[in-house]
Amino acid sequence: MTTNTTRLTQRSMAFVLAGGRGSRLKELTDNRVKPAVYFGGKTRIIDFALSNAMNSGIRKMAVATQYKAHSLIRHCQRGWNFFRAERNEFLDILPASQRVDEKMWYEGTADAVRQNIDIVDSYDIDYILILAGDHIYKMDYEVMLRQHVEADADVTVGCLTVPRMDATAFGVMNVDASDRITQFLEKPADPPGIPGDEDNALASMGIYVFKWSFLRELLLEDADNANSSHDFGGDIIPNIVKNGKAMAHRFDHSCVRHESATESYWRDVGTVDAFWKANIDLTNFDPDLDLWDRNWPIWTYFEAAPPAKFIHDQADRRGSAVSSLVSGGCVVSGTEIRNSLLFTQVHTNSFAVLDHVVALPYVEVARSARLKNCVVDRRVFIPEGLVVGEDPEEDAKWFRVTDNGITLITQKMLDKRAATK
Repeated sequence: MTTNTTRLTQRSMAFVLAGGRGSRLKELTDNRVKPAVYFGGKTRIIDFALSNAMNSGIRKMAVATQYKAHSLIRHCQRGWNFFRAERNEFLDILPASQRVDEKMWYEGTADAVRQNIDIVDSYDIDYILILAGDHIYKMDYEVMLRQHVEADADVTVGCLTVPRMDATAFGVMNVDASDRITQFLEKPADPPGIPGDEDNALASMGIYVFKWSFLRELLLEDADNANSSHDFGGDIIPNIVKNGKAMAHRFDHSCVRHESATESYWRDVGTVDAFWKANIDLTNFDPDLDLWDRNWPIWTYFEAAPPAKFIHDQADRRGSAVSSLVSGGCVVSGTEIRNSLLFTQVHTNSFAVLDHVVALPYVEVARSARLKNCVVDRRVFIPEGLVVGEDPEEDAKWFRVTDNGITLITQKMLDKRAATK
């Protein structure tokens, strides 16, 4: 056990991997990387990993970007620019910039860290926390760091407890009674159960803790291995499981929960269906994800916007919202809003109806439009009288309709539809 009374997060940095497109989100990631996708009315997905680090006490962070990074970089510059170098605080954006070789972009998650070794060295830290920037959850990383040090582990892997057969889509940890990892299995058809809890399995969250001096040497060795894919899940972690000491950290032990929650909240919003559902779930009377918790806030870029406005009070033309989240700058003019989430500066007009709709910033809905079970991309203009969500076959001619009946609407789709009318 360490005798240093300084919080381990003060001796650590967070390295956030934010370069993957997230292609299962379809057109939502045509112009932005998955961590830059909007979530929850005013935040972006990456804000959760960064806020967890901030709230845990970490003041040194780096964000590695690659695919269509402009939106993400701009968001970090605007929303996360409060770090002060004179207080030994940093948030660096690390785009794939051929820093090692003019022909090399980031070739894998481990390579993204390896190409920035000199920058990590400059932080003068003892521990590095590798984070995925594309999941929704609240977690105190100090708890995981403490376990890592007390166990004298080479790597500690953050793990979700999930029903065993649901773990087939994850990297799965086979552990002994002390939670030491004995096998790392990538998407196994028959996942191993947890000792003493065989109905559940431990699935990787894509969160890893290392002592920096140890990982540094491992990354240099991996770079010289022509057979490696230079990936943490594919190469680095299995290598340590085989040749070193790898420990599993259970998310249940460090999750920051809603006071009334009995289960740990973690969501991968990597599909249109999952994205829609996680946002709509926030409109529940007592949602599992507590965005109102002032003790563990989700930090983001706050756009200057006036309060939401509801106008008209006539029987068939009443601006109203029931069981919904309506962000600043929205104008609900004679529209009925139900079980929907409206991001900043959404404007709706008379006689329109929105039912279970996620509308991203700057959407405008014209008169008499009716939308149900939809995700509407940023800066989309919904034309007058458009009806979506009532005839799946008709919707599928113009928009993307998922197997679960959720419709994704973008401006390109609407322009194509208008050109054929």
